[in-house]
Amino acid sequence: MSTIVISLAFILLLKTVASYNESFIFNGFNHSYLIVDEGAVITSDGRLGLSGNRNLQVGHVFWPTPLRFKDSPSFSFSTTFVFAIVPEYSDLGGQGFAFVLSPTTITNYLPAQYLGLFNETNMGNPSNHIVAVELDTIFNAEFGDIDDNHVGIDVNGLRSIESHTAGYFTSQDGMFHILSLISGNPMQLWVEYDGTNAQFNVTLSPIGVPKPDIPLMSRTLNLSELILDSMYVGFSSSTGRVTSSYYILGWRFKMNGKAKDLDLSKLPSVSYSYMPPKEKHHKSLKIVLPVTLSVVMVLLIVIAVVGIMVWRANKFAELLEDWELGCRPSRFSYKDLYMATKGFRESELLGKGGFGRVYKGVLPTDKREVAIKRVSHESRQGMKEFVAEIISMGRLRHRNIVQLLGYCRRRRGELLLVYEYMPNGSLDKFLFGGNNQSLNWSQRYHIAKGIASGLFYLHGEWEKLVVHRDVKSSNVLLDSEMNGRLSDFGLARIYDHGSDPNTTHMAGTLGYIAPELTRTGKSTTASDVFAFGIFLLEIVCGRKPTDPQLTTSTDEGVSLVNWVLDYWRRGVVMETVDARLGCDYVADEVELVLKLGLLCTHIVPLARPSMRQVMQFFEGDVELPHLSPDYMNVDSQELEQYHQGFDVPLMSLHSSRMEESVLSGGR
Repeated sequence: MSTIVISLAFILLLKTVASYNESFIFNGFNHSYLIVDEGAVITSDGRLGLSGNRNLQVGHVFWPTPLRFKDSPSFSFSTTFVFAIVPEYSDLGGQGFAFVLSPTTITNYLPAQYLGLFNETNMGNPSNHIVAVELDTIFNAEFGDIDDNHVGIDVNGLRSIESHTAGYFTSQDGMFHILSLISGNPMQLWVEYDGTNAQFNVTLSPIGVPKPDIPLMSRTLNLSELILDSMYVGFSSSTGRVTSSYYILGWRFKMNGKAKDLDLSKLPSVSYSYMPPKEKHHKSLKIVLPVTLSVVMVLLIVIAVVGIMVWRANKFAELLEDWELGCRPSRFSYKDLYMATKGFRESELLGKGGFGRVYKGVLPTDKREVAIKRVSHESRQGMKEFVAEIISMGRLRHRNIVQLLGYCRRRRGELLLVYEYMPNGSLDKFLFGGNNQSLNWSQRYHIAKGIASGLFYLHGEWEKLVVHRDVKSSNVLLDSEMNGRLSDFGLARIYDHGSDPNTTHMAGTLGYIAPELTRTGKSTTASDVFAFGIFLLEIVCGRKPTDPQLTTSTDEGVSLVNWVLDYWRRGVVMETVDARLGCDYVADEVELVLKLGLLCTHIVPLARPSMRQVMQFFEGDVELPHLSPDYMNVDSQELEQYHQGFDVPLMSLHSSRMEESVLSGGR
């Protein structure tokens, strides 16, 4: 009974200290009262071990009571700890560990890459309310890791919002020095949060080196929107198939103030000490023992080498099935692509999109600059067809189409596509103010004609018919000479000429989707022409397809098409020209592109020109028809007749408007 009373009194004392002082210090962990679970342990010499040096092991250590973080509107905290990671193999880590703020002591977790913090279902869930600083020693592509030796700031998941290769900046000259987290050497980490400025700083240095003036990472982060009033502070670790021992040698934490330095002289050592039992010194032992040790040493070396070879084989493993043997010329090795992008480092990232992340790379074989897109294709059933289409598109050859050079397929459905590198990036950055360099009219007109030529090639000149399904300015890339190249065929479909496209799944980007797709879901060359028409209006106006700043004199909405059409009907269409062009443009060319844009975006697909006709208009072989103010008007009865007979030409719809001039050219 007395023991229970003393324990309760101690817990109350801890809560009182946590409420008022909210600071603690451990120079070694002998006689410390912490929550220690799973593989974590406090050793006899005072080290805090976060893992039991076993495969797929998790370790958690927390200060026993939650701290009140939000007692002040501009709360802050500061913590520092000394740690060491001793790997099973000298050049291979066992996942890593993290300093963590959590509303609970964490119960729903997995080992390996999840660091004992999350599982497959709760990754990225805002209800986690977890903020962590990870020390990661394995490269996990699924979480967007930059390398296998980095520090990251995590919010509710392991896809770090900020990460940096482990190391430190010297205070004297600001030079960066890389540190190997799995060196076994003690290091010190500082995590500091300033609530007044919403500033989150992480600093790392070797033991004995004063805290650098320049943080490893400094991130603007408002924790008051992420964490709860009361949070536990502590550590979480995990191992995978390869293990590491994670040790915390000292730890200090301070709420609303700066944590003072640890007394490094009082910290336990990270080195192991082994004393063999006393034996009688027989002559036979003097012979057998060295031989045995030599054999054991050789076996350990062989096991280590085999383990490293297996790990490297898994790291660069690719998936190759029998049906792909004929695709060998189009396949790249994952190892070459990994080396080309320096391990898919963040510094090589060109951009992100709905279909994956794109990296710049230099192939080690021939030093070519390439763009490498990492995409995930989840359908195992459709993979063969998907790759077959990629191989087919690799045969596309046109000066205004970005060349697909090949692909690499890995396990877990990961696909890497290798393209020509376009040094000037995407057109939308020049049109919409994201790039300080603007395009003059001559360049814009040249790009518009080039993309028209590329689409004409896809629709009529190649051996197959290709419906791109995602024509837009962000999918037009610019080469070193500012030529426009159509790219991103992730949604494209290939058909035999004369066949009927059988897709019923609507695809594309909002603002570029033809109106008939919302009814039929069937992408055709006419729906590509509609998106091309939007693209032409972007070229002239320098505005996005849906811009809330656009206004019209009617109630037709704020789409770019309606805006240009409104100015056309009022006879002042030249006022839609991008103001950045000033008066430096050819009026006849501008009017041609605007009229083509309106023709291509007609609500009825059969009233749109084909890409063959578009090229004839550009080249001056056919004169553009006169567009009357009511050209785009289609009454509900005419439109309903069209919907009831999709494949019946509407010769009566525009007999007085453009039958002879547009539809007579044939498709």
